[in-house]
Amino acid sequence: MTAQEALKTYFGYSSFRPMQEDIVNAVISGRDTLALMPTGGGKSLCFQIPTIVMASLSGDTEDREQRGGVGLCLVVTPLIALMKDQVENLRKRDIHAAAIYTGMSSDRQQQVLDNCQYGPYRFLYVSPERLESEAFRRRLSYLPICLVAVDEAHCISQWGYDFRPSYLNIAKVRECLAPSPYKNMPVPVLALTATATPQVADDICLRLSLEGEEVPDWKVFKQSFARENLCYIVRRCADSADKTRQLVNILNKVQGSAIVYVRNRKRTAELCEILVREGIDADYYHAGLDSYTRTLRQQHWKDYGVQPEGKRVIVCTNAFGMGIDKPDVRSVIHFDLPDSPEAYFQETGRAGRDGKEAYAVLLFAAGDAGKMKKRVIDTYPPEEFIQIVYQKLSDYFVVGEGSGWGHSFTLHLDDLCRVMHLPVLQTYSALHLLDNAGFIAFQEEHETQPRVRINVPPYQLTTYKLTAAQNDLMQTLMRKYTGIFTDLQYLYEQVTEDMHQTLVSLAQRRIITYIPRTVANTVTYTQPRVDKVWLPKRVYEERQQAYVERIKAMTEYATQTSFCRRQLLLSYFGETDAPLCGKCDVCRKKNKTS
Repeated sequence: MTAQEALKTYFGYSSFRPMQEDIVNAVISGRDTLALMPTGGGKSLCFQIPTIVMASLSGDTEDREQRGGVGLCLVVTPLIALMKDQVENLRKRDIHAAAIYTGMSSDRQQQVLDNCQYGPYRFLYVSPERLESEAFRRRLSYLPICLVAVDEAHCISQWGYDFRPSYLNIAKVRECLAPSPYKNMPVPVLALTATATPQVADDICLRLSLEGEEVPDWKVFKQSFARENLCYIVRRCADSADKTRQLVNILNKVQGSAIVYVRNRKRTAELCEILVREGIDADYYHAGLDSYTRTLRQQHWKDYGVQPEGKRVIVCTNAFGMGIDKPDVRSVIHFDLPDSPEAYFQETGRAGRDGKEAYAVLLFAAGDAGKMKKRVIDTYPPEEFIQIVYQKLSDYFVVGEGSGWGHSFTLHLDDLCRVMHLPVLQTYSALHLLDNAGFIAFQEEHETQPRVRINVPPYQLTTYKLTAAQNDLMQTLMRKYTGIFTDLQYLYEQVTEDMHQTLVSLAQRRIITYIPRTVANTVTYTQPRVDKVWLPKRVYEERQQAYVERIKAMTEYATQTSFCRRQLLLSYFGETDAPLCGKCDVCRKKNKTS
């Protein structure tokens, strides 16, 4: 099967978008490849098509007849929602795909891996944290992997705005993989990102390369990040109240779906309430909401204009938006100044994916520049304070010096700060820095799958007057989960709203114990507790300086009135020859005075 045939057969497209075919051909030829593409540029097809092609041409005659070929793409992504969406979409196209994520039972994980080893599976989605397990990496060596796709690849670079140490394990995975079933060649890597400066792009290639490769031989494709239909505007405001007035005015003038980004969770609810009072159909979203509520609110926003319960505006923190491909977003409005041009560019890139005119509006008040300076202190607190947090965290969990290695704890950050008399923001940052330095693994707001145990012996169930829905669900649970009468079992299927309500009704009658899907922080000691922590220069000083530079760049973007805003953003990402947009507030002002 050729790439063109796979594109038409499975995805219904007659031609590739610009640069997609070149990336696909580079991957099929076995080249390690970095693709720098704008948000909404069709990155997924760049690893889906070559996987289908390589698998169709791999294996002996019997393999191709029985399994349609042999080949599996390992997709590394930090987004559980994206994993689930892409697996579902691939299955709708009769392409076998699976995902392993936090909360799945060990038995279910092994079942998925068995399917990938012996069945006609083409895609396995995992989080970067999953690769930290040596046992998991060993199991991967038995899978017929023909490609490793790394989504959000900027996370592997210490110079990136969203560095995640777990991404560094991808290079370890490469060392343990068997040769690709396609032409028996080393397994290539395709790294994909929509936000990378030239320095970050070089760092991605270096850190993902095979060990000992002094000059990484990567094929790099860079598509312009320019979005011709997106108009960038900065609105100067007197204060927060003025920001709110201008926000309402913008939403009344620019119809269609909108995203409003704010810095903290409390403000999402406050702004949402104001918008609703002004007659604007809005809801709010942040990572502190339970998984069911977040999923429901996200779906209602996506359903605007399609379903009667659809919501036009979502007021949210930056926890919202990753992996969402809603094409008709007409405006993305930032109520607060983001930390970096990378974050701003990625978030505004969710507007206008249908190619029609859309707006990226930043509301900026004079006091915002001062707030940015405080963010540096909150994000990189003094090293003495980080030492104090480490000691108090260990005391909080009763972990003595020399112990704790490998132990995991559920962390309620507010309670830690209350009991140990610590400031919340700086403590949160200190935990991430301790993670980056390798003393702990701090996993923030990760989801656990719902769990169920049946409390009533099977022979007594007939004495309960169950509804048809309750009876059907009980029969399904008993059939699928053999240990459900003795232990809490993770539910690996999607819990729908109706199913959730049925489980709740059974729990209220004490027929079952039901623990819904939850969101929690965890801390795992990656080495025994030590007396004194030491942060390497690359973890603290160098990253602090890089953070300061990003804040300066973002503040300059908001305050300057001389340069085209699109040009200024693109030059940050290394595009120095972009033409004037003619649409931003700076260009419009110059046009009026000329």
